[in-house]
Amino acid sequence: MNPPNHRIRIGTRASDLARWQAEHVAAALRAIPGAPEPELVLIKTEGDRIQDVPLSQVQGKAFFTKEIEDSLLNDSVDLAVHSLKDLATEMPPGLALGAVLEREDPRDALLATSPASLEDLPWGARVGTSSLRRRALLARWRPDLELAELRGNVPTRIQKLDDGGYDAIVLAAAGVKRLQMQDRISSYLPFERFLPAVSQGAIGIQIRSEDEEVARWVGALDHPPTRFCTTAERALLRTLEGGCHVPVGAFAELDGDTLTMRGVVCSLDGARSVEGAISGPVGNAGALGIALAQDLVCRGGNEILDGIRKAGGGR
Repeated sequence: MNPPNHRIRIGTRASDLARWQAEHVAAALRAIPGAPEPELVLIKTEGDRIQDVPLSQVQGKAFFTKEIEDSLLNDSVDLAVHSLKDLATEMPPGLALGAVLEREDPRDALLATSPASLEDLPWGARVGTSSLRRRALLARWRPDLELAELRGNVPTRIQKLDDGGYDAIVLAAAGVKRLQMQDRISSYLPFERFLPAVSQGAIGIQIRSEDEEVARWVGALDHPPTRFCTTAERALLRTLEGGCHVPVGAFAELDGDTLTMRGVVCSLDGARSVEGAISGPVGNAGALGIALAQDLVCRGGNEILDGIRKAGGGR
């Protein structure tokens, strides 16, 4: 049930990008006749508090979502807005994915001190990223690069580039564009070599499973094509038992009623990788994701992931 003043409380992180996403959802709700008035509730997560440790060394997988999910479960907020790529593929009991909004640009973007593509960077250039997937795919493409840890929100990371700590950094294009900073993008990393994180560019709205009133308002915001594609991608990641700590990339797209998805598993040093693709009816999105994951496992993906976990790189 909503509070007596008929407001709908939106739980979100406080970063510029998280607030943009929450305000985007709030504006969409305000456009629905009769919808409750949205109110943002800012929540600090473990990932926000711990800024001096690489993400791969932080225990668990929900460090950008747990506190927000707890607020949802204890009725402190009515819904939560997340970057869908941060949201675990297994929902906590009592919670559900109420809507997936239309996806922004899913690609990764290179931001450099001078306009450049990845091939143009000088030998041994220092490139910043906090993502194991990006580090692995960068090492596969350009093994000469010096890959350095980079934490902070989007403006903070760009400021660190401007301060001279890096020759280039890699960020999700969606976040850069949403903050109107796309003029800083030097080039986009092509899917042929650099598959994005699962659900990259999509916004997920999480709700309580039994809250039918909130589900009704939120359901109006769901974008079925994005929902189908991210369902397939998340099924792949769930089957591989992965998360932010494993170098897995995937991207699904629709052509009419046919869904096609590519996936990759890559070792941290970039020396070994397994890629695959699958197509089928959009109604089988989840099953397609599972099937592609099983294919990757059978062709060596499991050995790659086991090696990473044993080495402590995939906590």
